[in-house]
Amino acid sequence: MMRGLKDLKGQIDQFLKQKMSDDIDQDTLAASMEYSVNAGGKRLRPALTLITVQVLGGELTQDVMKAATALELLHTYSLIHDDLPAMDNDDLRRGQPTNHKKFGAGMATLAGDGLLTMAFQWVTDNQLPADVRANLALALAEAAGPSGMVAGQARDIEGEHERLSLEQLQYLHRQKTGALLRYAVLAGGIITEQNQVVKALLAQFGAQFGLAFQIYDDLMDVVGTTKKMGKAVHKDAGEHKNTYPGLLGVHGAQEQLHLVLRQAKNTQAALNEATKRDFSAYDQFLSYFKL
Repeated sequence: MMRGLKDLKGQIDQFLKQKMSDDIDQDTLAASMEYSVNAGGKRLRPALTLITVQVLGGELTQDVMKAATALELLHTYSLIHDDLPAMDNDDLRRGQPTNHKKFGAGMATLAGDGLLTMAFQWVTDNQLPADVRANLALALAEAAGPSGMVAGQARDIEGEHERLSLEQLQYLHRQKTGALLRYAVLAGGIITEQNQVVKALLAQFGAQFGLAFQIYDDLMDVVGTTKKMGKAVHKDAGEHKNTYPGLLGVHGAQEQLHLVLRQAKNTQAALNEATKRDFSAYDQFLSYFKL
């Protein structure tokens, strides 16, 4: 039976709460790591992996859960480090004080370090086939590392006070936000050992979803509220960040979002055709973008 996004979120939350403490051997560090992971969040990244596994005929075993939820650990590390005083210097995340506000900058840094490394432990410390584990670890390293998310973060820092073109902004966000979401979908294909054509389509859908996610996040910083977003809003313009509304205006950013979503729907249809399976389960993710 196919599990929906709401059920998967509950399953992911439960798995994280039950399993994290097994691999942490310092009480304050454990409290800091678990504080941010268990603070809520939509769990879109591991849910994308798990939905993809289900659509492609795989079962959500404990080994698959461990490999999939590793991405939430890594994603949370990136949020903790993004919020640090030396980075975005944010006080609020998921409606709660940021990690460094509660535990101090030093412990927050270590919590992020712990989550990053534990993510790679979880994608490899399971009973999935050895080549699947190796391919997951490689793909995750490429997505999160200095040619993926971290490169995007570096471009974001260097791009402050400099107006980027639309092409430059899209490239930045393909790395900063899109790389992990691309991996999230691709991981489902790696776990179920799909052919290269299907994996390429999965990666394409994930990249398109990631770009839509960033455009939407930029829009919500302009038109959203702190209560709705669970973090401070109206910060990007004041910090001279390059954003889609800043470059294109709100209407132009909305048009760009609709364009990317149409592209994602086309890729979804191509996946239906290539696999002879029904990828309508992706609709619940595409409906996230409400303006």
